[in-house]
Amino acid sequence: MSGPYSFAGKRALVTGAGAGIGRATAKRLVELGAEVVALSKTDANLKTLQEECPKIQTVCVDLADWDATRTAVEKLTPFHLLVNNAGIGHVASFLEAKQEDMDKLFSVHVKAVMNVSQVVVSDLLARGLKGTIVNVSSQAAKRALLHHSVYGCTKAAVDMLTQVMALELGSKGIRVNSVCPTVVMTDMARRFWSPPERAEPMLARIPQKRFAEVEDVVRAITYLLSDASDMVHGHALPVDGGFLIT
Repeated sequence: MSGPYSFAGKRALVTGAGAGIGRATAKRLVELGAEVVALSKTDANLKTLQEECPKIQTVCVDLADWDATRTAVEKLTPFHLLVNNAGIGHVASFLEAKQEDMDKLFSVHVKAVMNVSQVVVSDLLARGLKGTIVNVSSQAAKRALLHHSVYGCTKAAVDMLTQVMALELGSKGIRVNSVCPTVVMTDMARRFWSPPERAEPMLARIPQKRFAEVEDVVRAITYLLSDASDMVHGHALPVDGGFLIT
């Protein structure tokens, strides 16, 4: 494959690649010619991923462990493409949110993005190579949602981190953007959002009247990684069916 969506000769790292968006992204990047490393803390998911796509190299590490993550990624560089996708689904009202919720979500959603990106970018700069990073954020970074006080704060932090990374790294040949999906119909989300009383109020706020499919987000990530988006830098791309305009 040639053209802006060819990743031949590129090495890609996808975090949270055991399931959902990360898994589908890793498989798509292989289809587009990239050499892909899939990182997850769930070994069973990585084993089935490699069975489905033997070309993918898998690494099992808990992103909440700063040192173990850093050591694992340092051994695997270089990476021309990085998708910081790993995330934790969590809902709790403001009054019910706990310290451990804050610690866990900030550790994986924010600290891990910085940790992995520092390793990947430092290596690229040392080698004189260019790179592209996509951080997976959420519409919860842009709108206050009920029971999303902790989750929304972490995703807002992801978007700000994305902008600062873009500001500092653009002149060094590193492009950085984020994607901000609405509810995405992963297997977990289908179970959570199946009750009409839960789904209908959210769907009422989405002009396209549907939730996103995993493939919708994968296409956006692929676009931002590709040369087709070469002048798109420091942005948070909504994949939300129009939720943020209402």
